[in-house]
Amino acid sequence: MIGIVDYGSGNINAFINIYKKLNIDTLILNNPNSFKKVKKLILPGVGSYDNVITTLKNKNLFDILNKYIIDKRVPVLGVCLGMQIMSNNSDEGKLNGFGWIKGKVKSFEKSKPISKVFYPHMGWNSIELEYDNHPLFLNIDKKQGFYFIHNFFYECDNIKNVLTYTKYGIKFTSSIFHENIFGVQYHPEKSHLNGINLLKNFANLKC
Repeated sequence: MIGIVDYGSGNINAFINIYKKLNIDTLILNNPNSFKKVKKLILPGVGSYDNVITTLKNKNLFDILNKYIIDKRVPVLGVCLGMQIMSNNSDEGKLNGFGWIKGKVKSFEKSKPISKVFYPHMGWNSIELEYDNHPLFLNIDKKQGFYFIHNFFYECDNIKNVLTYTKYGIKFTSSIFHENIFGVQYHPEKSHLNGINLLKNFANLKC
C-alpha cells in the first residue's frame, strides 16, 4: 500500500490513476491516523515553500511524517515542492523544512546561469544519472527525461545525495536520495511512460 499525502497541494488523483492502472493499491493520507497501513509514501507538492510547511503543521502531518520516515524508515518519494521541503530551508521562504537531506533550495534567478534562459524552467528535459543502474531508473529513457515546472532547485550539502542532474542555464540537481528518502524535481505524474516507470520502480524498491 502506497500512501499519498494530501495536504491540498499537488494533483494526487494523477498518482492514484497511474497506480490503479499498475494494480498497486494507494491510500490518501490526510490525518495522522491514516498512516498506519502504508508501506511507502509519496509527498506531492505544488505551491510555495512556507505555505506547504505551515499547512503540514496545521494539519498535524509534519511530526507524523518525521516519525514514519526518520524513526520507522518508511520509504518516501517527494515530488517537486514535495522534494524541496526535504531541505533545511529555501530562498523562497523563511521557515525551516524537514532537513531529511541536508541542503538548501535556491532560486534559479540568483544562480548566475551560464546561458540566458527563461523562468520558470518548464517542459521536458533530460537527466544525467550519477549512479549507474539505480533501480529507481529502470527502463527510463534518460534522454527524453521528464516534465519540469519550477523556479527553484535543491542544492545538497553532500554531493553523494545527488541521484541525477539536469541542465537548464546551470547544471542543477534534479533527483536526490539518502537511504529510504527519495526526491525528484520533475513531475513523474505528467511524464508519460517515463513517469509511469519511475512510479512503478519506486513501488518495487527495496530499501
